[in-house]
Amino acid sequence: MADMNWDLTDYFPEFNGPEMVAFKATIESDLADLLQKATGLSVLDVDNQTDWEDVFVRYEDLMTRVGHIGSYVGCLTSVDANNEEYSKLEADLSRLGAEVSKLSVELLRALKDATDDVFGQFVGRAALGDAAYALGRMRRDAQFTMDALREGLAADLGVDGIHAWGRLYDTLSGKLEFDMVHPDGKTEKLPMSQRRSLMEKSDRAVRQTAFESGNEAWAGVADVTASALNAIAGTRLTLNGYRGVDHFLDVACFQAAITQKTLGAMLEAIHSEIELGRRILRLKADVMGRDTVAWYDLNAPLPLADDEPLGWQAGKDLVHDSFSRSYPKLGDFVQQMYDDNWVEWAPRAGKRPGAFCTGSKRIKQSRIFMTYNNTIGDVITLAHEAGHAFHSYILREKRSFASRYPMTLAESASTFGEMILMEGIMENPEVSDKQKALTLDMEVGHGAAYLMDIPARFEFEKAFYQARQKGELSVSEIKDLMVETQRHIFGDVLEEGSEDPYFWASKLHFYITGVTFYNYPYTFGFLLSRGLFALFQKEGPDFLPRYEDFLRLTGSDTCENVVKQSIGQDLEKPDFWVQAIRGMEVPLGQLEDILPRVLNNNG
Repeated sequence: MADMNWDLTDYFPEFNGPEMVAFKATIESDLADLLQKATGLSVLDVDNQTDWEDVFVRYEDLMTRVGHIGSYVGCLTSVDANNEEYSKLEADLSRLGAEVSKLSVELLRALKDATDDVFGQFVGRAALGDAAYALGRMRRDAQFTMDALREGLAADLGVDGIHAWGRLYDTLSGKLEFDMVHPDGKTEKLPMSQRRSLMEKSDRAVRQTAFESGNEAWAGVADVTASALNAIAGTRLTLNGYRGVDHFLDVACFQAAITQKTLGAMLEAIHSEIELGRRILRLKADVMGRDTVAWYDLNAPLPLADDEPLGWQAGKDLVHDSFSRSYPKLGDFVQQMYDDNWVEWAPRAGKRPGAFCTGSKRIKQSRIFMTYNNTIGDVITLAHEAGHAFHSYILREKRSFASRYPMTLAESASTFGEMILMEGIMENPEVSDKQKALTLDMEVGHGAAYLMDIPARFEFEKAFYQARQKGELSVSEIKDLMVETQRHIFGDVLEEGSEDPYFWASKLHFYITGVTFYNYPYTFGFLLSRGLFALFQKEGPDFLPRYEDFLRLTGSDTCENVVKQSIGQDLEKPDFWVQAIRGMEVPLGQLEDILPRVLNNNG
């Protein structure tokens, strides 16, 4: 572990040392004992509440410890993916997770048939009072389950059924290749994983070739991907019927901790303000000397070389100084994070791609994983992950049951941190116009994705599920549905005939079997963060205590109640969402203002 930037010794003094070995053994022993006790109890009633209270409290502590060692192992494997010892421990923890799942089934069994009076008494017990929301979600989840025998059968069949279709897609997409013809005439067969980066190149011919040749490859496996999509949706719809779920969006909204009314309000606002997203894309088209954009232009960069490297120290300082100027408490937190070596940032062989923030409730600390390559984008990533760490810091004194927040609230603090950084960059005279333009391009580019691309995914998936209730859809029907949705959302800013009819085949999110409708929570979190930041800009430092209340409540109530209690906004009405969307006018206007200068200077 000597090659790592971050210090992990607060997790365990050494990997596979006596402390870690004993810690893992104790978890395994305690889990077996707890599972045995829970299995022997009847469902929750008046007479066994003390026993079940002990089970739930011990379960919470057990999950805190499992999370602790899981975070530690995740840190190790991300830095050295080739280390067999790390990988072996990761596999051991996966098997441990299967045993934890069995215990979770027993907890749901306890709550499913408990009466309202019994459940009310139970969550009113001193040891469980501030866990009422989490236990209420577990109880509601339990209501929409079949009997234990059928759920067990569904789980067993799912291994070779719905989840097998997801694994098939993963295998297929992982092995799929396409023929890439480069501008110099050279042709090479490339893995599909490289297509995305080619479609982000500045050379439009490269983007177009990658798009078209990639779709030729997807067309060759379209029958298989259509079968997978139909099977995954069909299985969910069938199980919903047996579980008493009225509408397929009920499951998605429950997982996101929102109501369908809130989802509808957000989508209504997006459609009413759709021209803002189209305006972002028209600006992109104008820079390219075109009237419209093709699908393969959506991720095209500005014609500006990011040739002004920002070293690690300069990047750290930019984040710290931007945070400190607007939000001193956040600036102090980030400085402490630097001082305590919580960030793994250096490029090195064997390091996994991507970035994340992880942490442990047991030691009340976080760790940030990223690879810093001296670009302004890396600085934004650092600010984003630091926001996640600050969210955990605010929740550090909350019990584990009150610290689990849904995907819809997961990106709040991270995007808020990004926006503070961007404001700091725009106000910093030492940052060049080119770097400011690149920063603004990233921000408005994200805006276009969240306001158009992701809503198009949602509208497609919703229409697909509605149609799937009547039977399987053919490849042609799915393609037509995809194109129709893209045309509806993007309008005339999208070049006629340049849609992506195979987007449904190429997007992994549609084939994730553990979560349904893995799309709109991204837009939800983005707009919620922008709404929070708009209030911060309007009210100044007086808003920050309410912002921290918001973060503190994220694991203790629904999204609607968290927002209403902390900042007094109603998510079930479009007004909040409209104002959040209109906040994109500011960075878009700044980009429109700065672009002529930097493009002229760029030659």
